[in-house]
Amino acid sequence: MTTMNTLNKVGFVSLGCSKNLVDTENMIGILSEKGYEIVSDASEADIIVVNTCGFIDSAKQESIDAILEMARYKESGKCRILVAAGCLAQRYSEEIKEDLPEVDVILGTGSYKDIAKAIEEAQEKGKSEIMGDINFAVTDEVRVRTTPEYTAFIKIAEGCDNKCTYCAIPSIRGKYRSREISSIVAEAQKMADEGVKELILVAQDTTRYGIDLYGEKKLPELLKALCGIEKLKWIRVHYCYPEETDDALIEVMKNEKKIVKYLDIPVQHGCDSVLKRMGRHTSGGEITALVEKLRREIPNITLRTSIIAGFPGETEEEFQELLDFVKRVRFDRMGVFAYSAEEGTPAARLAGQLDEETKELRRGEVMELAQEISLERNRAMIGKTLETLVEGFDGNLYFGRSGGESVEVDPKIYFGSLEELEAGRFINVKIIDCDEYDLYGEQVKEDLQ
Repeated sequence: MTTMNTLNKVGFVSLGCSKNLVDTENMIGILSEKGYEIVSDASEADIIVVNTCGFIDSAKQESIDAILEMARYKESGKCRILVAAGCLAQRYSEEIKEDLPEVDVILGTGSYKDIAKAIEEAQEKGKSEIMGDINFAVTDEVRVRTTPEYTAFIKIAEGCDNKCTYCAIPSIRGKYRSREISSIVAEAQKMADEGVKELILVAQDTTRYGIDLYGEKKLPELLKALCGIEKLKWIRVHYCYPEETDDALIEVMKNEKKIVKYLDIPVQHGCDSVLKRMGRHTSGGEITALVEKLRREIPNITLRTSIIAGFPGETEEEFQELLDFVKRVRFDRMGVFAYSAEEGTPAARLAGQLDEETKELRRGEVMELAQEISLERNRAMIGKTLETLVEGFDGNLYFGRSGGESVEVDPKIYFGSLEELEAGRFINVKIIDCDEYDLYGEQVKEDLQ
């Protein structure tokens, strides 16, 4: 199908999480089918789409900065239509209309499928705003992937029902909705046929997958089905809530060879009273017990988490409990964030809001501890040989990831090789050195291809 539009070249800026990236790839697919040309150079684009994040203050500011930066191409480039899509657009559509007149199209999270319609409307009328139902059914979409050909994200559900007091996602993304197993497996098979070797499952909460469609959790069943796709080598699971990480999931992870022994479990805190104020459904003791079980059942597992420091009312004693928890549990990977008060959330109305300096100091203290644990963990890897996915060459060393490192959020393995290596190949790397984050090694035979 060919479009008759005179404005035909479209550039994209995708911000925020991997789930947002999947939406961007869907929009690229929709526009490509309509005959639009997707360009990587914003100065060449007639239309620029910024798929925004609106989760915390720093992400919102990054989105606003990106919109303003792209707006400059209306003066210095060819841009005639600027689109703000995604979470910021959903949450602050009125503010965008008032404060960012450079934006011609506002597209909510429930409306990315209407990207072509919105652009056509803006060409005719100068402006367009489409804010569809954020609780739309999650179905198959045409999609053009922007990740390297060997790695892909697959969104298995949309929205969230967890009602954490600090989080605005339910109001931005709607209630929890799962995709059909058959839909997910069909898309995964197609991507495997196209060369994808690592498949990463994402949702706001992967562990509740299927409960709305089938009346029970179906992540283990979905994982078994995906493991049946011959050409996939690695299957990775992100965003597993601790209270829903049960024996059935652990058993599948333990026994299925294609599932990498890596779990991303966002716990947010370790103090029971803070966890209760956060609206979380676990205690520090329950999280500790889960981690112990995971390490007992899957001895080589890598565990990643996220922590929020400086939550409203967090006393010195509660913060010390958090530090003690981190020291005790010793997650392999940690993302640490200072609490961000989000408009409309219950936590933003809590008494005892801490000042920014205190929050940042506490974040820094947890980060220092995380670095110490990471260095200790990395030193324990020296002498081991890791199956490694080659990702590229930085001019001096090749780099890649083992099963213990996910894309974008985790460190790299840097290594030397006596042969020329292509991205997407799996090799063995013996670790010989490390720093707080990255591992360093050298390729050893046997080759895994």
